[in-house]
Amino acid sequence: MRGMTRRALFAGSAAGTAAALLPAVPATAGPKTQADCASYRARYHFTVPDQWKNDPQRPIWVDGEYHYYYLYNPDYFTGGTTAGTAWRLATSTDLVRFTDRGIAVPKDTTPNGDVWSGSAVVDTDNTAGFGAGAVVVLATMEPVEGANTQAQYLYYSTDGGRTFTHHGTDPVLANPGVRDFRDPKVIRDEERGRWVMALAENNKIGFYHSSNLRSWTYVSGFVKDGIGVLECPDLFRIRAEDGTVRWVLGASANGKGSGLPNTYAYWTGAFDGTTFTPDASEPQWLDHGWDWYGAVTFEKRDADGRLDEGTRYAIGWLNNWDYANTTPTIDCDGFNGTDSIVREIALKRAPSGMYYFASRPVAALDSYVSRTLNLGDLEVDGTRVLDHRGTAYEVTCEITWDQLTGAGLQLRRSPDGVRHIDAGVYGDYAFLNRRPTVNPDASGRWQESKSSFDPSARRVRLRILVDRTSVEMFVDDGRYVHSSEVFPYLLDDRLALFTIGGRAVFRNTVIREFAV
Repeated sequence: MRGMTRRALFAGSAAGTAAALLPAVPATAGPKTQADCASYRARYHFTVPDQWKNDPQRPIWVDGEYHYYYLYNPDYFTGGTTAGTAWRLATSTDLVRFTDRGIAVPKDTTPNGDVWSGSAVVDTDNTAGFGAGAVVVLATMEPVEGANTQAQYLYYSTDGGRTFTHHGTDPVLANPGVRDFRDPKVIRDEERGRWVMALAENNKIGFYHSSNLRSWTYVSGFVKDGIGVLECPDLFRIRAEDGTVRWVLGASANGKGSGLPNTYAYWTGAFDGTTFTPDASEPQWLDHGWDWYGAVTFEKRDADGRLDEGTRYAIGWLNNWDYANTTPTIDCDGFNGTDSIVREIALKRAPSGMYYFASRPVAALDSYVSRTLNLGDLEVDGTRVLDHRGTAYEVTCEITWDQLTGAGLQLRRSPDGVRHIDAGVYGDYAFLNRRPTVNPDASGRWQESKSSFDPSARRVRLRILVDRTSVEMFVDDGRYVHSSEVFPYLLDDRLALFTIGGRAVFRNTVIREFAV
């Protein structure tokens, strides 16, 4: 994060911040009631039970379930000297329904203060000396803010990752005298019998080796300018659909100043255990919306724990540091913190030879469908308002045309048709435009996200997840994804199809609702 310290972010009145930026509910909606307020919590996305959450921490597989840790501040509304984050835990077997397990890594138990992002690993071979199968967390702490004291500290668990104990008050990787030195991502290099850490160091991702998780040696670095401070790095190996094995280096980055996303940048390439060599100098982006930050990818395992080498899961924080305190859920539900849907990512090879990730919502979401509306093929020339009304659902379709300028859907449309979120294609790009509805961007600069589209195809497949404060659009089998926060009024529950400059057929149009 940039622009203010983490503790300063949490100090003061969070509710007051939101109230100052969000407009009042239209008079036609009537006064807010407890029931209205409660409904702003997402229906099928992960949300923090109370207070605040931000960065996801890479989930790990322990005893037949995923352990999902995330940064949690139990003092969000009071602020003051207790502000800052701990690690809270939720567990899940299918990554749709989660069970809250409370705080796992507490804050302020040492003079080093609160606990920031990092990663957890299962130390199967007892390399750290805490016992075979111990869960070890490496996380950043900053004892003195703004004084080049960001360093990496160790916590360990001997009860399956439910509760953690600090390993003293000294860092296992001390700060060499720089401002940005955080977010350790640790993986096991089985081929060479050692641990590897990727660390965010401003415009560089540093690589470190360790035999025991308790002492680390710098070995190389990957530098990228022009996309802001690199945060929350990611490093993993994956088998592409063509059978080729590639390594992937990722990071949360801010490319807005260059007309690029402010989400998860990634490079495919080769990693020899010490140095990462990218296939191309410029990154690709796993999401093109405004709100998919601090994202992590993690292993996909079946119910028996077997690893899928060709697929990973990914989850991102549905928020943005530019407007982190702005959400109707503060006043209505007493929390601030929603995640994207967990998605499955697979590495594919384009005709150009470039490897890229394709994303789709986690398959287990299908098990929670409570209602399905098959609307078939719908011909549209202009705007066609559908009968469906709802604030949380999925809509899929394939749009085909002969001659057209643009086409798409108006999501969360108001009764008078003035407010809506537009999703679709126009000319040579796909887009998600939240400008016509209430949204967190008070500046008005970050309203429409775009990604490449080839209009000569004369067809596009869309899968769109709509929830009470978010929209996620998957374009053409997930080649591009747009995830953004939106805050439509609760009475804005209509859905319409539209075309610009021609006629189109919305084929196999299906709406699904979920009960999670």
